[in-house]
Amino acid sequence: MKIDRNGLQFFYEHVLKRDWAWLKIVKPPQVRRLPDILTLKEIERLINGTRELRYQTFILVAFSMGLRLGEVVQLQIGDVDKERMKVHVRCGKGSKDRFVTLPQLALEALRRYWKTHRHPGLLFPNGRTGSERREAQSMMDRGGIQKSLKAIASSCGMRKHVTPHTLRHCYGALSLEAGVNLRAIQHEMGHERPNTTALYTQLTESTHEDTSKLLNDMLAPLQLSWGA
Repeated sequence: MKIDRNGLQFFYEHVLKRDWAWLKIVKPPQVRRLPDILTLKEIERLINGTRELRYQTFILVAFSMGLRLGEVVQLQIGDVDKERMKVHVRCGKGSKDRFVTLPQLALEALRRYWKTHRHPGLLFPNGRTGSERREAQSMMDRGGIQKSLKAIASSCGMRKHVTPHTLRHCYGALSLEAGVNLRAIQHEMGHERPNTTALYTQLTESTHEDTSKLLNDMLAPLQLSWGA
């Protein structure tokens, strides 16, 4: 609606050269839904649920570094800094760069997959065979990844709604459960606002358990005399 209104405003003012009366937009109530989160065991089932190395590598890399779909497929060899164990994510959301931590398991997976195609630049080139990928001029197809991930999840018997972005949410929630602080998770995921990262406090068992313990500890000193 905002785009349509602004387009009309531009058309009236700059094309028709007519005055524009500002239109107010009535905003519908925003519906906030919590995403489905996979356990570490479910992530393992998802990776082992396909024998295609490219999808196994994609799932692990997207999950272990909390990357968006587009950020994974555009990764290049030069983005991987194995000395500092960092990955340079270029032109992420909002056209912003950032460095994320590279887990050893992800590095090994990227090496294993790259050896199957040896593309001079891309880590996830397009193509069905190693030779096609070696000569590819474009990155792995996003639509194909989305469809394949949905099929893999279904074949594993998962009833949760699984998309490439689910893997990013899993990274945020499971990192918090593992003890990584919210500020660090915010930096790794490239969130501008802390309240975006704070979503994951609603998705972790450890947060709920801590809250329960703190509340019970707070109420424990009360000595109450109950009526009949």
